Amino acid sequence: MGSSNSNSVSVILIFLHAESNDQIRGRDNTMNSFVKVRVTKIISILVLSLLASTSLFAQGLDLENTEIRTGYSIGVNIGLNLASQGILGDNVDNAALIQGIRDALEDSIQLSDEEIVAALEQYSLLMEQQAQEQLAGMAQGGEEFLNDNAMQAGVVTTPSGLQYLVLEESADNNAAMPLATDEVEVHYHGTMIDGSVFDSSVDRGESISFPLDGVIAGWTEGLQLMRVGDKYRFFIPSELAYGAAGAGPIPPYSALIFEVELLGIN
Repeated sequence: MGSSNSNSVSVILIFLHAESNDQIRGRDNTMNSFVKVRVTKIISILVLSLLASTSLFAQGLDLENTEIRTGYSIGVNIGLNLASQGILGDNVDNAALIQGIRDALEDSIQLSDEEIVAALEQYSLLMEQQAQEQLAGMAQGGEEFLNDNAMQAGVVTTPSGLQYLVLEESADNNAAMPLATDEVEVHYHGTMIDGSVFDSSVDRGESISFPLDGVIAGWTEGLQLMRVGDKYRFFIPSELAYGAAGAGPIPPYSALIFEVELLGIN
């Protein structure tokens, strides 16, 4: 069944975007941060796809032509975005996606607006389900890692669940220990439990100072166990780190590992 034109489909897609956000707003903050942004990107890319140049589908492109080069570059950008978000996979038929763009450009759409909305809503729900499964896997992986790590030689677990291993002790047994209200200077190296680095003052070659009560709970607790000159490795459960929200490159429910050297108390 054909719809009126490609512009009406764009409106429907934007409408779906708004409805998807309304649905997601009723869920917890974790899904807001993990799914909502992803769905927004998908809908935006699909709208852009409907506006792409027909030269995307031509054979033997003259890429020295400015208009053709521009159209081709837009197409490459759309394709890379789709691929980077995992859209072009088992859940989407790539040939049908390209045919849908062609049909929209030629005003020969084979589904009604209602059918298109229903299909995209179903896809959004599928993505949300997969995101929930991924988050559950992250949380379970962190818990299993910390349970195993607690049995390793030298690892101490505090009542809060924070784990630490003393790597180097200060040469001064009377060296100062910070309070939560102090500002400290440290070098640190932060990794995920798989060893991938997400932040490191060591790699940057520059220490950092900050108020101890202005960082994640695992740091606030852990650094108060140290003396100036100590070097510890902290294993921080997600609830003492960034929890369900995550932060930047750190996904929700991630357990983190930090090697921290306390250089001074300012």
